[in-house]
Amino acid sequence: MTPAARISAAIEVIGDIETNRRPAADALKAWGLARRFAGSGDRAAIAGLVYDTLRRKSSARYLMGSDAPRAAVLGMLKLERGFNEDAIAALFSGERFAPEPLSAAEKDALTSASLRDAPAPVAGDYPEWLDPHLARTFGDDRVEEATALSRRAPLDLRVNTLKSSRDKVLAQLAHLGVEACRWSPVGLRIVPKSDARSPAIQTEPAFLKGLVEVQDEGSQLVALLAGAQPGDTVVDLCAGAGGKTLALAAAIEGRGRILATDRDKRRLAPIHDRLKRAGAHCVEVRTPAGDADILTDIDGRADLVLIDAPCTGTGTWRRNPDAKWRTRPGALEQRCKEQAEVLDRAVGLVKPGGRVAYVTCSVLMEENDDQAESFLARHPPFESVPPAPNQWITDDVLSRLRQAALATRAGLLMTPRRTDTDGFYLAVFRRT
Repeated sequence: MTPAARISAAIEVIGDIETNRRPAADALKAWGLARRFAGSGDRAAIAGLVYDTLRRKSSARYLMGSDAPRAAVLGMLKLERGFNEDAIAALFSGERFAPEPLSAAEKDALTSASLRDAPAPVAGDYPEWLDPHLARTFGDDRVEEATALSRRAPLDLRVNTLKSSRDKVLAQLAHLGVEACRWSPVGLRIVPKSDARSPAIQTEPAFLKGLVEVQDEGSQLVALLAGAQPGDTVVDLCAGAGGKTLALAAAIEGRGRILATDRDKRRLAPIHDRLKRAGAHCVEVRTPAGDADILTDIDGRADLVLIDAPCTGTGTWRRNPDAKWRTRPGALEQRCKEQAEVLDRAVGLVKPGGRVAYVTCSVLMEENDDQAESFLARHPPFESVPPAPNQWITDDVLSRLRQAALATRAGLLMTPRRTDTDGFYLAVFRRT
């Protein structure tokens, strides 16, 4: 397919997403199934165009003065891809499979319109109902923070130190252009071009042998800053697919005990193969069975309970731009209820002197500090403690991270703008 034909396809998919109110992944899959002639490179390029359009949907439409899918793609090409009017006009030529030529109004918008007077939700490309919530966290910086959350994310990898070292894996993956992460001592990063596919890391020998896992640097950091030590008994209460469980297993060097569970047993499905590939033999998966409490034998014995809490996922918008337009106010209320419940469950598991590490991939105060402060008010035996240096995170790295991140009332918030990671919040509580 020509670049112009890919643009036409992206416009069609955006129209399908909005007309049928379906997830972007579903619309892209349906488009590909109906057009078997499109190769993998074509499908990847079209997906890139669609997701970039979703990143800048609000500002692109404002710029073009239209809500049409075509307008959203046109605005994206200027705002996100940096194309000038001539480059865009060459794609919108009206020739075979290309979109119709630019109208006079479209040419005028591309050359003279700007976001100078756009309201914050438009300039920052986020739903209007979230504006007061983002203002609580970021104040006048919310547009800049949201803009950073709209940019395309890099591909981050965590080196599995149970099997290898960062230097060795760095050499093995040099052909992918990997570089060491800024903060995580076990992190690697691949920065793809805007129109390029991320490398098929799952086919690399280093991945197949369990030497690396895909994990955002921020996610790596909160797992390391939870402070698990060799010999600890650790409970991962919201383990899901096991990303942080695997990081914890490496953090304790395979010496100790980790119990991984999740209230939704379907989310645990991928964890077994991942644990086997990583060689994380210290992990025991506990699958929920009805209303039975499967952790009663651990009550009062855990050194650390990690809560990777269910949340709105506002900190992961750059990886899933479709999600921010699909999230509704009711979801925030439901997630907050679930967060309080899982925090309360952790209380009985922790021994005196033990810790609860509360983590979200959200930037909203309601899911972060509000929850932390409410937990401390409900459970006086616990006190808030700052993340401390450990065998993985040196005092120098932690000091620089604190300066870069947003220090909140009860925790630490990393964001793409501040730390070049996904949005992650961490608060640590110690049982006195």
